[in-house]
Amino acid sequence: MMTSKAITMKVNGRDERLTVDPNRTLLSVLREDLELTGAKPGCEAGECGACTVLVDGRPVNSCMILAVEMDGTDILTIEGLGGEGALDEMQQAFVDHFALQCGYCTPGMILMGKALLAENPCPSEDEVKEFISGNLCRCTGYENIVRAILAVAARNRG
Repeated sequence: MMTSKAITMKVNGRDERLTVDPNRTLLSVLREDLELTGAKPGCEAGECGACTVLVDGRPVNSCMILAVEMDGTDILTIEGLGGEGALDEMQQAFVDHFALQCGYCTPGMILMGKALLAENPCPSEDEVKEFISGNLCRCTGYENIVRAILAVAARNRG
């Protein structure tokens, strides 16, 4: 018998209190219960990175983690970046460097870029490539994605 569990998590700065079944993924709760559709279902096996969100500042594949495990965590989705009518600097860099085409991988890539620069503000090109290697893109060939992340790093250096 499945017993639902009450959880509280902070999502994009807002406290969310939910009752979730123990077999539901964070991805399904974000998309279906909170209507935050930026994280995309892709492989649903943790291989493509389309569902990447930041949990307590660390990137996770939201398709691979159960929502009940998120009690007490701080979650950032692509919808939590930027402000009223303004893009976050990483989002703007993706636009400026033509780092998106179909856009399916873009939310995960942007959040990976944010996580990388929080951990390593001055990464090399190889470090960027290594960090985003778990996120697949079928359209851009990655070069513009890497350029966009490096551009934000360079801007933040001064």
